[in-house]
Order: sequence, then C-alpha cells, then structure tokens
Amino acid sequence: MTTNAALSGLGDNPSRKEILRHWEPENAAFWERYGKRIANQNLAVSTWALVLSFVVWTLWATIAAKLNTVGFHFSDEQIFTLAALPGLVGATGRLFYTYLPGLLGGKTSTLITTALLLLPIIGLGNALQDTTTSYDTFVLLVAFIGIAGANFSASMANIGFFFPKANKGLALGINAGVGNLGVSLIYLTAPLLLGWNLSSVFGDGLLNAHGDMVYLQNVCYFWAVPTVITLALIALFMDNLPLPQQSPKSILAIFGNKHTWLMCWIYTCGFGSFIGFSAALVLLVAKEFPDVSFSMAAFLGPFIGAGVRPLGGWLADKMGSGSRVTLLSLFLMLGASLVTLMGIQAHNFMLFFGSFLVLFLTTGFINGASFRMIPYIFNNPFHASLVTGFTAAIAAYGAFLIPKIFGWAYASFQSVAPAFYILIGFTLITIVITWYFYDRKSSGLNC
Repeated sequence: MTTNAALSGLGDNPSRKEILRHWEPENAAFWERYGKRIANQNLAVSTWALVLSFVVWTLWATIAAKLNTVGFHFSDEQIFTLAALPGLVGATGRLFYTYLPGLLGGKTSTLITTALLLLPIIGLGNALQDTTTSYDTFVLLVAFIGIAGANFSASMANIGFFFPKANKGLALGINAGVGNLGVSLIYLTAPLLLGWNLSSVFGDGLLNAHGDMVYLQNVCYFWAVPTVITLALIALFMDNLPLPQQSPKSILAIFGNKHTWLMCWIYTCGFGSFIGFSAALVLLVAKEFPDVSFSMAAFLGPFIGAGVRPLGGWLADKMGSGSRVTLLSLFLMLGASLVTLMGIQAHNFMLFFGSFLVLFLTTGFINGASFRMIPYIFNNPFHASLVTGFTAAIAAYGAFLIPKIFGWAYASFQSVAPAFYILIGFTLITIVITWYFYDRKSSGLNC
C-alpha cells in the first residue's frame, strides 16, 4: 500500500498507462516510485531524436560546398540560398510544432516528426547522384529538410512536463544542449562519409576536379539507418502524457509585452548566430580559403557552441544574473567578429578560424544565459513558456538570414565584408538593449 494520499488513485501494481494517467511529478513519493524512471527514459530517447533532427537540419551545409566540384553548376548566390532554406522552413515550423505534443501526445508527435525526416534525406540522396538535377528540384528537397529544425520546439514542449519543477531546468538543458550537438556530429561524420565507397549499397560517386570519387549521397542515405532505429526506440520507450491543450490564440497574450520582442532580439544574436554560422561556415571557408583543407575541423565550432550552452546557464545562476553573463558575452562576440573580419581581409586562416571559434563560444554562453533570463522577466510560468518557445522560433531564422546575407554580399560586392558589417551592427544594438533594459541598476529587473 502507498503511504501517500496523493497516490490513492493507483493500486499496488499499477500499469504504465495508469501511472501516466495519474502523472504527478511534484509528488515526491510518486516521483521516486514511478516517475523518475519513466521521465528519464523519455528524456534519453527524446534527446537522441533531437540530436538526429539537428543532424538532418544542418546536413545540407556539409554538402553544398562540394556541389560545383563534382559537376553541378550553381552560382554563389544559389549555393548560399540553398544553404539558407532549411533555416527558413525550420524556424517557421517551430511556430506550429510547439503545439503538436498537446494535440497528438509527445510520443506520437515525436514518432511522426522523426519519420518525416526519411523523405527529404532519401530524396536528396537520389538527386545528388545526377548532375543534371535542376536547381528548382534542389530548392524543394533542401527546403523539406527544414522540417527537422522545427522538431526542437515540439521536443522542448513535451519533455518538460515529465519532470518536477526542481528538475525541469536540467532536463531541458540536457535535451537542448545535447540536441544541439547534432550540428557538430554531422560536421564530424560528413568528411568520412563523402569519401567512403559504399557504391554497392548507396550508389556510385562523382568525380571531382582532382579526379577523386566523392559520394555526396552517402551523407543522406547513411542517416536513414539511425532514423529507422530511432523510430523503433520512440515506439518502444516513449509515452504520451495527458498534456494541456493549447490554442494558438493563447500566444497572443505575449505579443503586447515589449520584453517578448527584446528577448527575441537578444536570443537571435545568440542562437541565430550559432545556427547561422553553422550553416554557412564551410561555404565561407571554401570561398575565402579554397586552398585550406577544412572538412575535418568544421565540427569544432558547433561542438564548442553547443557544449558551453549549459555552462552559460550555470554561470548565470552562480552570478545571479543572466543579463550580466549575456552582456559580457556580447562584448566578447563583438571583438571576435571584428577579428574574424580582419582575418578574412588579411587572408590569414588561423586568425580567422581562431576568432570564429571564439564566436561560437560566445553564442553558447548567450544561449544558456538568455534562456535563464526569461522566467525572471515573465513571472507567469505559462507566459514564460510561451515566450521561450516563441524566441526559439524567431532565433532559428538566423539559419536562413546569415547564409543569405553572405550570399547577398558576394553577389553585390564580391566581398563578404558588408555582411560582417551588418552582423557587427546587430551585435552593437544587442549590447545596448541588454544593458539598458536588463543589466543597468535602474532597469527595474533582476534577471
């Protein structure tokens, strides 16, 4: 017999369905006896599914720079536009995917959104084997990859409900931080897959300008295998909780608050830069430093940015101020941006790449610290949750805007410098916003 009255709805040996129907993570007895194991199980599978989503979302960035070397004929602007499209679709999709767990259940929504990843990666694998594939075809297929980026909002909206308040921060930090590492994982594995002769399984490769065979389709087809395995894990080990139904109209409550838009701006400078630089870095190196063998080092930036994200939140807690950590990180970002531009103009790869790694480092600190600010700015937990999801959606447009700005700069000025001037200006404005509204003593907010 249970000794806690709150567990009276459960028998001595309740089924998993009965436990889920009576989900009470704030009840210590329930949590220790039933909840913790189920919650951690769902977190583990959800986190891996999110890693996979980030892999697929940024997969195209590892392929785009190779297209014209194996017989495709696209302009710089077309290449950068293709690199930007997954970000546009993913960011827009996040605005809607936030509601999927409430409508379908966490397990069902994760199963569907993960299964959808198979369509674009298999389609792209086919298209990449034929150099006559049209630009319009690639636009459709690459845009479809963007749905992987929307999975973040559905995943974050679901997993928090499994945990008590005292554990939500850590659980969401693991889900988001480890999930972001998918960007680093695709950059780490893509160079190996591009040169791996799997023609008996995935089809023949294409000759590049140096006479070497390149297997672009491997990067797509290979990830279909873990996607299928992940679907089995979701079906076996995830659960549908009775989540609160959220109407899209409920989000209107946050639009009249200026802090919603200010936090969107700040988080875009952090996560938008992280995902945008991740999407454009390989193309930028190929354009500015064509003689540098960069493929095996491309994973370092995203790995650093994702890895220090939890540290940014922890440091904000230790200092008692997310705004202070964010502000200091923004100043470092500004300096790193200036040095990165100097490295490009001096054609000094080590200066360029070293400062770019610092840029990724600063995005991680900003992401962790700025997300810590939101619950302190919005006292209503429901509004704080809505703002968190909305800022994550808006910031994801960085994956579209940064590659697009780079492409525009090259097309209009034959130089990437104007793009960096825009990004530096954006960072300066973010510094002013963070200091004036949140970090100065008379701001009225301690976040």
